[in-house]
Amino acid sequence: MTGSNMSNALANAACQRCQARFAPAERIVNSNGELYHEQCFVCAQCFRPFPEGLFYEFEGRKYCEHDFQMLFAPCCGSCGEFIIGRVIKAMNNNWHPGCFRCELCDIELADLGFVKNAGRHLCRPCHNREKAKGLGKYVCQRCHLVIDEQPLMFKNDAYHPDHFSCTHCGKELTAEARELKGELYCLPCHDKMGVPICGACRRPIEGRVVNALGKQWHVEHFVCAKCEKPFLGHRHYEKKGLAYCETHYNQLFGDVCYNCSHVIEGDVVSALNKAWCVNCFSCSTCNSKLTLKNKFVEFDMKPVCKRCYEKFPLELKKRLKKLSELAARKAHPKSVGLNSA
Repeated sequence: MTGSNMSNALANAACQRCQARFAPAERIVNSNGELYHEQCFVCAQCFRPFPEGLFYEFEGRKYCEHDFQMLFAPCCGSCGEFIIGRVIKAMNNNWHPGCFRCELCDIELADLGFVKNAGRHLCRPCHNREKAKGLGKYVCQRCHLVIDEQPLMFKNDAYHPDHFSCTHCGKELTAEARELKGELYCLPCHDKMGVPICGACRRPIEGRVVNALGKQWHVEHFVCAKCEKPFLGHRHYEKKGLAYCETHYNQLFGDVCYNCSHVIEGDVVSALNKAWCVNCFSCSTCNSKLTLKNKFVEFDMKPVCKRCYEKFPLELKKRLKKLSELAARKAHPKSVGLNSA
């Protein structure tokens, strides 16, 4: 359409609401081919402009969101809010799809269907369990139907005898059946799936796995061999194929300080054929801290710093030196040659 033809068309056009024509320089609202004066493009109920141009149309009339909800939108039987979009009609009420849930297990029912049970809307498995409870019977864990005959029990779950079979190969299961994500498998099929088995309970590990001691563990089952508390990510210590927390490892296998007689939990100072806490290894005379880099002398089976040693009486120093030389000879004896006759 040329510019002149479009001008002629607009000159002959009329507002959809008031039927008046448009002025040459006037702004025109085009809604799906319908033309309006700006002041005429308003809600049919409150006569106000549409917020951000959003409107709802019903029986040829346009409404703002608020008035459309007030006039026509159903209210949800659960949350009480207006429902825009898909409506679930059930139990003599209207529901948001996300609000229509089983009253026992809270699963969404919009796409599953439901069963009316004593005035409640339930999913089929919950309905069957309630029905079985009333009859004093069990519900099959596989098909979720009431078991009329003698049930087959496995880990407190009931099954029809012909439903206690491997999900993958269909073979009848034994007590060695494995459960994974609600399904049962025979041992060969389960092992082929590569699912880790907990070293403590021998059940499949579906979540986080702890790898330690050459095995795999549930987080809550990897515990100290002494206190049986889970490590929960904290450091553990291994000894003869068992894991220990730091406290009990030190109590059972750690070095005991010669000075304080406590288990040494940190670094160990080995000196004078004894073990010491870092803070306990000090001069027995002046209590100044010592390290293996400091010069010290053994006196009464304890270290003495060089400064305190220099204050000792001369006779005592001579005696200590003699004892030190004797101990050195015992530690490194010289080889003695035999004279020929």
